[in-house]
Order: sequence, then structure tokens, then C-alpha cells
Amino acid sequence: MERKQISKSLFPKKFLWGASTASHQVEGGTFNQWTVWELSQASELSKSAENIYKDFPSWPDIKSKAEDPNNYVSGMGVDHYRRYKEDFDLLKELNLNSFRFSIEWSRIEPKEGEWDEAEVEHYRTYIQELKNRDITPILNIWHWTMPTWFTDKGGFKNRKNIQYFTRFVDKVAKEFCGDLEYVITINEPNVYGSLSYLTGEWPPQERSFVSFFKVYLHLVIAHKKSYKILKTVNPKLNIGIAAQLANIQAKRPHNVIDGISTKLMRYFWNWWFLRRIRKYQDFLGINYYFTDYYAGLFKRRNPKVPLNDMGWYMEPEGLYPILLRAFTRYKKPIIITENGLADHEDQFRRWWIEETIVAMERALSEGVDIIGYLHWSLLDNFEWDKGWWPKFGLIEVDRSNMSRTIRPSAKWFAEKITKL
Repeated sequence: MERKQISKSLFPKKFLWGASTASHQVEGGTFNQWTVWELSQASELSKSAENIYKDFPSWPDIKSKAEDPNNYVSGMGVDHYRRYKEDFDLLKELNLNSFRFSIEWSRIEPKEGEWDEAEVEHYRTYIQELKNRDITPILNIWHWTMPTWFTDKGGFKNRKNIQYFTRFVDKVAKEFCGDLEYVITINEPNVYGSLSYLTGEWPPQERSFVSFFKVYLHLVIAHKKSYKILKTVNPKLNIGIAAQLANIQAKRPHNVIDGISTKLMRYFWNWWFLRRIRKYQDFLGINYYFTDYYAGLFKRRNPKVPLNDMGWYMEPEGLYPILLRAFTRYKKPIIITENGLADHEDQFRRWWIEETIVAMERALSEGVDIIGYLHWSLLDNFEWDKGWWPKFGLIEVDRSNMSRTIRPSAKWFAEKITKL
């Protein structure tokens, strides 16, 4: 009884309880730089799967899928493009009042300078269907995918290409943002920049610090310009980015080298980008998935258990220090724009969500202004270079017939929300 009373006093009445998706990961039928890349890489990704994932606890269960080239092709997604009304009804069934989604740039502007008005109308109807259900739309403009004509020009690596992105932002602003409350411009610039231009795991698979820095800096500029465009269209709009923040800790708290590595990693991974846009954001979006422990010079030394299906060490309570540090630095309202785990057996998801709620309660009790929590993801989705085997969804999707099944953890979450 005491916990219920505390929870009611801490979470605001208009708190945004919701879930997130991204267009390429759920819609199906997209054509962008990623669809081109995944078709070219599917065979190689399947061949290298055992070498990469064999030590994961989930390997016996995921082996057959991970070694199948079809796993790495997004194809029809989970058919969300056509079934979105059904999925929105499931949102309501889960007692969620908000939903984060992205606009697929390659649908809106498939050819340079040519707008597909039918697709514009699709997203306009999409947003209205959310409103019809009293679900707050949280529009994410860019979640990593781009038209091939844009990447043929060098994408965000070339500063002059920012003009094409801001033209797209202007179109999105005028078509969709006149009466919205929340817009995210860019999702996880640190993840995109590092995996695409430092480690070379994602398209265009470069390994160049110079290219990485150019892209990272140009995304800062793109966000600032986008912020101004959006505010011109709707001055009341709340604008931010979705930043991937890790709870970075020293493996040996009193070791000088561990401490230095930790401080540097915290700054460059968590704060570098946010510091440069601090005057151009109305809220702070935080994507939290893991705690990383560092020993020596930038060597990650995480505990071996518990691990999710993707081999990530799970420490949901690690959200708490991130919330405190972020709020102390920027004094902006916080929306947890992504938070979840790959868990095909639904073994840990309830525990993860429950510990996350406790972490939010602790932060709220210390004055942190948290206004929303969006779980990743509403639906099982296409997980980029990992493909279909990671299962993040509150709702399980059987892709053989696209049927939806609410997972037990999601049913628990839906009931929990009514008590907070």
C-alpha cells in the first residue's frame, strides 16, 4: 500500500506512458540506403553469425535464425504500414497514452526535390488516428535511414548536404507539426556516427575518425537549423533529440586510470553532442539500455550476468544516475525515449520495467523533472544489422502471418500503469 501511495505522489498526472518504434524497423516495404545495404550484406552477416554470437546465452535459441540470410532482410517488416490502426488499438489496450514513431524520409521524398503527397497523407492520417485514440504523438524526424539519392551525395559527411535535410524538416514541420506537442529531430547521433564511420559495422562502413567527426559535427548543425525551422512553424512545440546515454562506471572506483577512462568516456559518449545543442532543446530525450564498466584505458569489463539475448549486461537501475547527471547538467524536462531489452522468452522484461520504474521514482523524489517513459519497442522489430532474431517488443509478432500477441510482461506493465 505504501508503494502505491508513493508512486501516485511522484509521477505527474499527465505523465507520458508509451512505447517507441522506427519506420524502417516496423513499416515494411521501405527503400532507402539501409534496404540496399542489407540485401548486399545478408549472406555475409549470416556466415559470420556463429563467430559473433556463439558465446551469447541465447545462441542455441537464435542459431537457426541468425544463420539464415533472410533474417537480415527487412522486407515487409511487421506490416505496421498497413496495420497501424490495429497496433494503435493495442496501445490503448496496454493503457499507454503516448507513442513515438519516425517519418520515413525515403517515402516522403523518394527522388530529390519530389514530394510524394500520397505518403504525406498517409502520415497525416497516421497521426490523426493516434489523436482519435487520445494517444499523444511524439514524432521523430530522423531515425538513421535516408533516401539513396541523399547518401549518393555523401549523406551527412558533406556539410553542404545539410540543406537537403533541413528542406525535409521544413516539409515535415509544415505538414505535421502545427498542432503537435513533441518532436525529436535526430535519434542517437553518437550510435549512428560511431557504428557507421568509426567501427564500420553499418553503412557506409567507413573506418575514419575524420569522417566520424565530420558527420557528428554536421548533425549538431542539422539539429540547430531544424530547431529554428520547427519553432518558426510552431513556437509552442517541444523539441529535443533522443540521446543514447550509457551509465558509464569505473570497474575499480579508486583506480586512477579507470577513473580517467570513465570520465572521458562519459563526456565524449554522453555529453559532447548534448553540450553543443544545450540552447536548442526544450526537453532531453534519453535512450537507456546498459551500464558499462571500464578498466584500464577504455577497456570495457562488464559482469557476465545477467545478459539479455544480445549479450548486453542488464542493469536497469543504472538509469537512476543517468537521470540525475543529465538533469543536473541541463535542467530540462526528461523523456525516456527508449528503454528495453531483447528477451525472446519474456524472462526478464517485467523485472527490467519494474526496476526502471523504481529508478524513475528515486530520481523524481530528488527533484528530477521526468515527464515520460517510452518503452522500446511496442512491436518486435527489425534490429538493423542483427535482423529479426532480437525480440524487443511488448507485443510479439509472428511474421509468418503477422499476428500480434501481447506478452505477459506487457500485460503486467499495463496493469501497473493504472496504479501509478
